[in-house]
Amino acid sequence: MEYNSFGNTSRKQMSSIKLNSLLEVTKAINNNISVSGLLEVYEEILSTKLNIGKLALYINDKGWNCILKYGIGDEHLNVDVERDLLKMKEIGVLDITEMDTTHSFEISIPVFHKQHPLAYVLIGDIDDNKVEVSPVIKHLPFIQTLTNIIVVAIENKKLYKETLKKVAFQKELELASQMQHMLFPEHLPNTDQVQFDAIYLPHQEVGGDYYDFIKLNDNEFAICVADVSGKGVAAALLMSNFQANLRVLLNYKTSLTELVKELNTKVMDNAKGEKFITLFVAKYNTQTRILTYVNAGHNPPVLLNGRASSLLRVGCTGLGMFDELITVKEGLVPLSPESMILCYTDGVVEVENESEENYGTERLQELFFNSRHLDAEKINKHIMLTVTEFKGSKPYVDDIALFCGRIR
Repeated sequence: MEYNSFGNTSRKQMSSIKLNSLLEVTKAINNNISVSGLLEVYEEILSTKLNIGKLALYINDKGWNCILKYGIGDEHLNVDVERDLLKMKEIGVLDITEMDTTHSFEISIPVFHKQHPLAYVLIGDIDDNKVEVSPVIKHLPFIQTLTNIIVVAIENKKLYKETLKKVAFQKELELASQMQHMLFPEHLPNTDQVQFDAIYLPHQEVGGDYYDFIKLNDNEFAICVADVSGKGVAAALLMSNFQANLRVLLNYKTSLTELVKELNTKVMDNAKGEKFITLFVAKYNTQTRILTYVNAGHNPPVLLNGRASSLLRVGCTGLGMFDELITVKEGLVPLSPESMILCYTDGVVEVENESEENYGTERLQELFFNSRHLDAEKINKHIMLTVTEFKGSKPYVDDIALFCGRIR
């Protein structure tokens, strides 16, 4: 019978130990044991069954970290994996003259997946009572295999948790998207006096564009379109707060100038100067046929008034750019029958084609003028079809909102 450094343990017995160890680890993984539990099993096998006296295990989890050590003090703190170990592609003896580890470790065992390093095991104090090289070195490939199994199991746990977080986050985004859609008018009017239609395409699940139609009394209504700087959840949250403030303030602010100044204060209080909002807001009186508006730094809406086409630019700077709006100008336009207005956000006119050319306001204005015989819904669809054809294979890079209306 053959014996090795483990006393009376034969090769056959050692093979049985290795097999049972692998079965133990597999069972632990199948039972979904925690990472700390897996490391306990791993340490027990190496220290008790293989007599590894000193060990440090490093894995890459947003940087190289030592997740297990035993038989040593703080020597593992002196190991810089990128500097000392990444160059090692195979099991090998450490150059202890280059590593200040007080001779605690002698051998490095790398664990790779394809060409990607997953882990490094440093071991030392291998059967120090023997003068000759310990036969345990023969088991280093087994240690590498065992470590690979443990590390992959830990990686799978991490990926599973990340997947769960992504699923949860996606559900939250879907809920946020549903809630954001509740901020928009459920139905836009289509009467003998006015007809409105809108299209909203957020770049992500939620976005920072906003449009609204608000009936103020029997003779007046307000329309608006707004855009928060930036995209995503933060923009959507700021916009939802902005929408609530705008609807409340519209009920008691007598002029658009007062409304816009108060909204500027609200945006400054909420965004702390880190974001701003561009806004076009208008009131229309069906009796006087007067449209009063303020453009607060927004893309100028296109107005078709009779046979004339113009851009509504009068107003002030965007909201949240300055602590106080010193100067706000109101535009005032008498509207002819069958006048039309097209409000939009910069996601429409800043779309680029494959030649890196912007769609542009002039192109939009011309298309709107040539489509004025269509109803509002068909105009919006025609514009989006044209924008899509214009961009070709280029992706949309921002939220898109179109808000088109006919005033009869």
